[in-house]
Amino acid sequence: MKFVIALIRHETNTFSPIPTVLSDFRRGTGQGPAYGEAARLACEGTKNAATAYLDMAREMDAEVDFAVYAGAVPSGVVTREAFEHLCDAVMRSASQGCDAVLLDLHGAMVVDGYPDAEGELLRRLRACTPPGLPIGVALDFHANFSHELIRNATVIAGYCTYPHVDIYETGARVARNIRALLEGRSQPVLLWRRLPMLTHMLRQTPALQPMKDLMDRAMQAERDGEVCLASVFGGFPLSDIPCAGLSVVIAAEQGQIEDSQHLLDELCELAWSRRADFVFPSESVPASITHAKTLREGPVLLIDHGDNCGAGGVTDIMDVLEEVLKQGLEDVVAGPFWDPATVAALFERGVGAEVTVDVGGKTDMPALGLKGRPLRLTGMVERLTDGEYTVTGPMFTGVRQSLGRTAVLRVGTVQVFISERPQEPYDTGVFTHAGVDPARCKYVLLKSRQHFRAGFGPFARHIVLVSGPGVCSSDYELFPFQHLSRPMYPLDADASPAHGDGWVPAGA
Repeated sequence: MKFVIALIRHETNTFSPIPTVLSDFRRGTGQGPAYGEAARLACEGTKNAATAYLDMAREMDAEVDFAVYAGAVPSGVVTREAFEHLCDAVMRSASQGCDAVLLDLHGAMVVDGYPDAEGELLRRLRACTPPGLPIGVALDFHANFSHELIRNATVIAGYCTYPHVDIYETGARVARNIRALLEGRSQPVLLWRRLPMLTHMLRQTPALQPMKDLMDRAMQAERDGEVCLASVFGGFPLSDIPCAGLSVVIAAEQGQIEDSQHLLDELCELAWSRRADFVFPSESVPASITHAKTLREGPVLLIDHGDNCGAGGVTDIMDVLEEVLKQGLEDVVAGPFWDPATVAALFERGVGAEVTVDVGGKTDMPALGLKGRPLRLTGMVERLTDGEYTVTGPMFTGVRQSLGRTAVLRVGTVQVFISERPQEPYDTGVFTHAGVDPARCKYVLLKSRQHFRAGFGPFARHIVLVSGPGVCSSDYELFPFQHLSRPMYPLDADASPAHGDGWVPAGA
């Protein structure tokens, strides 16, 4: 038996001004994708979904062709050249013959010319492989869905957590169902519905309401055997594409279709009834920092979610740090901020140098009419590092990461981390690799939205969500949507479930 495995993940913020090129799809500390044996080695020992595929292959004594390992930090639209290269790698492997294709994808990748890149990848796979070839797909909780993606997959499972700490387990769910099919114990079909809802990501986490009941019900149905797989997808709302929105996907046996349709209806009706609860109300940056100053016990996490690179932010907007300094907060660690030019200047000056530098603000965001505005800082270069660390927290455990060269600039009692590469701080390694323990600081300023909870949540005494500016803003009225299916809640008051989309098996 032979399996083709591929990992290709990118969450595309179509409002980001930074295009995503092939070299951005790297594996840990390397530049660009990995292929074949190098891809397998990059994946082994990590908590990726593709690692669960490798484990199944070992259990079944199956040969593995690991076509490509390519993950990019969320950013702007992926170039056609990069997409064609990645697709070709998968097509070459699949066209040589296999018993199943196992994909570790994101579900919200947008390519120049292809609003649903994963759907296009699966369409091409179907065209170059025998009819009925099993294709299993693990997807991020923020996946968006088109007919192409559903029509061409055999089974689909999505992460049940946000922050995503069940990525390996999602791969294992896909693997179990593909194995059952290969062994003649299952013949699954897919059902899907997308609602016209752009949920706010700060209201999506299944750990809390309003999403908790939906995910709990889906997971219980899967555990009880009502269906083969049940996944609720919050969707990625910062992609201006026709197929954005909250979706529910169910894999069911032929004899379960009627009951599965009822479950699909139940979950969608519950989600729609709570649509107003999925909206996050913002307050001003000064008001949030003023509130943070009243909190006596730390660590206090200051979460700058408007410029979160985990959703495509540029991570060089300085407004929140500026307000922190203005209001005189002390004992602060902040960052990492993306600014390769400033990093180069600080490395040239060296540890111990007293410097005045203009940090961040190098990037304009024309889609939202935002101009880059650097923040002038005077301080001492405290540390210089290579920015490399291994994730020890529960999200992407074991993955080797690199911020690129990283500088720590001390401004009074504020330690500012500045790096050559953008990286969402879901793991404390962004700070601890430089000898700074954020758990011992009064304030920790992070550019994140939910994923910070994986590594920083366990020791936080307070969390203050700060609505800084950027292409990850929770104020959807700021975004010039042009391709989104309309009407869409909360942008349009007349949106209804009838404006959504869906898929059921032929004859169901």
